[in-house]
Amino acid sequence: MNDFRPRCHFAPRRNWINDPNGLVFDAATGLYHLFFQHNPFGDVWGHMSWGHATSPDLLHWTELPLAIPEDERASIFSGSIVIDDGNTAGFGAGAWVACYTGCLLRPEGGQAQDIAWSLDRGLTWTKYAGNPVLDLGLREFRDPKVFWHAPTGRWIMAVVLPEERRVAFYASANLRNWTLQSQFGPTGCTIAIWECPDLIHFPALDRWLLKVDTFEGHPAGSGAQCWVGRFDGVRFEADTDAFWADHGSDFYAALSFASLPAGRPPVWMAWMNQHAYAKHTPTSPWRGAMSLPRELGLAQTPEGWRLLQSPVSTEALRGEARHLVGAGLVDAGEVLELRWELDPGEADASTLDLRCGPGGESTQIVIDHRGGMVWIDRSRSGHIPSAAHWQGRREQAWAGARGPLALRVIVDRCSVEVFSGDGLVALTEVIYPGPASQGVAVLKQGPGDWRLSVLTCWPLNA
Repeated sequence: MNDFRPRCHFAPRRNWINDPNGLVFDAATGLYHLFFQHNPFGDVWGHMSWGHATSPDLLHWTELPLAIPEDERASIFSGSIVIDDGNTAGFGAGAWVACYTGCLLRPEGGQAQDIAWSLDRGLTWTKYAGNPVLDLGLREFRDPKVFWHAPTGRWIMAVVLPEERRVAFYASANLRNWTLQSQFGPTGCTIAIWECPDLIHFPALDRWLLKVDTFEGHPAGSGAQCWVGRFDGVRFEADTDAFWADHGSDFYAALSFASLPAGRPPVWMAWMNQHAYAKHTPTSPWRGAMSLPRELGLAQTPEGWRLLQSPVSTEALRGEARHLVGAGLVDAGEVLELRWELDPGEADASTLDLRCGPGGESTQIVIDHRGGMVWIDRSRSGHIPSAAHWQGRREQAWAGARGPLALRVIVDRCSVEVFSGDGLVALTEVIYPGPASQGVAVLKQGPGDWRLSVLTCWPLNA
């Protein structure tokens, strides 16, 4: 079997992972902590527990022992971590408190919000004896994102009512007693259940981003929809209609880091997969990986506020650069970063073929300059886990496709992430090409000439 293990994205040593959980930065040690949905016993979904890894730079990860395991009462579903510097919960000043969904292990199921605490920076955890701390008696009620809201001096929880397509906002003084403040939805894409909310503040703009994932209805199947608006500690009021965070197939359950240094932009990362085919991906003994972490911003566009995403710098991983001017083919390897500076001139479209190899294997990125679109097509990218969800192009309308542009692409052994337009464009896809497919080709479509085309390729060594 091909070794698809990524070199600059996190994947577990063994077994299944999905949603990132409890993302938090520890200022005392300078480490970023990633917790994640994990099956410690197999490479398909089940026995949900929290795995754990740390990184000094969001690029190099060290996997640690299982953090919060499933027990005889409940599986440990998705959630978040806060650092309780004020000892509001009574577990100790500076205690880390995990707020997560406990899914009851009984035939009729049932989901409610539990907490656990750690006094050693996330290495060991004690489940609260009074769990659950928020229980509506529902079969589906999950994925709490908790944060401190300074203007009202209390904790806020965003949590989903999946079958109602609603995000509920609760408030608490102590992380144990929660009071409903308001609900948002149903609106946007409501074809299927909602999951994994996040509410992120951009203080310089006095705006908040609300994100929620939908199991179906995204152009590629499942994905993250967003609204920009205002939040006063009670309710969220949207200034925009819903829009997609990423137009590719494989960006789900994104979560932002808590306790980042003041002045740093928000950072989030996502599960780089989707449930439609996740259990069929050709990897062993591990299954599933995370996206690169991305710094976030907001921008006003003719369509209203939109999200900007920029992957964390990979400069520390770069090898010697190679350049391709104009059309051509270069042998670039399996793991690389690309920057394509392009002034299309009179060209109709421009194509970047990635991981080219025997039998016409490649993953194609096309910029349609006439139509104002960018898309990715992995139909010939190698092993196909699910034909029904693999074929076809994933596209994003983009006015910037008509003029001079710069495209940034991160290629790992089993993934492609595409960014442009200062972060307005984001397309994420997993791929499983053969080991001999290591070429990158630049092509022009139509009779018109480019004014400029310069492709820079850096091998990434992690």
